[in-house]
Amino acid sequence: MDTEQAKARRAAAAEDRRLLAEIAAGRPDALSALYDRYSGMLQALAYRVLGDLSDAEEILQEAFLQVWNQATRYDPGRSSVSTWLVLITRSRAIDRLRSRRVAQRTVAAAEKEKRQTHTSPQGPADVLRDERRRRLAEELSRLPPEQRQVLEMAFYRGMTQSEIAAESAVPLGTVKTRTLLAVRKLRKALGAQYEELL
Repeated sequence: MDTEQAKARRAAAAEDRRLLAEIAAGRPDALSALYDRYSGMLQALAYRVLGDLSDAEEILQEAFLQVWNQATRYDPGRSSVSTWLVLITRSRAIDRLRSRRVAQRTVAAAEKEKRQTHTSPQGPADVLRDERRRRLAEELSRLPPEQRQVLEMAFYRGMTQSEIAAESAVPLGTVKTRTLLAVRKLRKALGAQYEELL
């Protein structure tokens, strides 16, 4: 006979699969519900890999953006929804860790070269950075106002999603959904430059 605990686990797994099916059908509220169920665990996982809370929060957002984009690819025969989420988050966190190490080596090499050969205060890196900022500002201006607002509050004012929800007087789940949709649009619009802006 099944224990109550086993029944509860099966019910939770069935609910996860239902939410994922709704996400695949384009239901943002289902994404918010899945986020509420697993964001704490997944952010803790990303933090263990990266050792940085800000990076862990970004990885969490990227992981749920991937869930939104790839929900139709989930195969219940291969893993549970929770395991699939863990694999996505862990993979993105490891990729970020590798990118961070490459970036650190690149910056160190650039600094060494700059000390040896560069005399202009306005180097190529400054020009590229200014161009990326201009492009980002342009794409932000094209977002719907409510999506642009949550990104600006998060990135320019350093507010958490809970603080944004409180100040904007909208539910936390709505803030999360707007953030995910805005990031998705920016990623699509900016292409390869999106990763460079992170």
